[in-house]
Amino acid sequence: MATAGESHHSGTTVQESGIYECDGGDGHRWSTDVKGNVFPPLPDGCKGGGWRMFTKTPRDGR
Repeated sequence: MATAGESHHSGTTVQESGIYECDGGDGHRWSTDVKGNVFPPLPDGCKGGGWRMFTKTPRDGR
């Protein structure tokens, strides 16, 4: 399970579906990631080192 504030590196397995943002604090750069897939490379302009969960994806329409 993803922990608040925890950063995840590109190429590692997504443990919890959700919307993630670059952890560099240099503007909002988002990625929607699905559990079991791998995190994508960081986008151009991201000065951080990984992806941090912004919000979880609702389950079963809830």
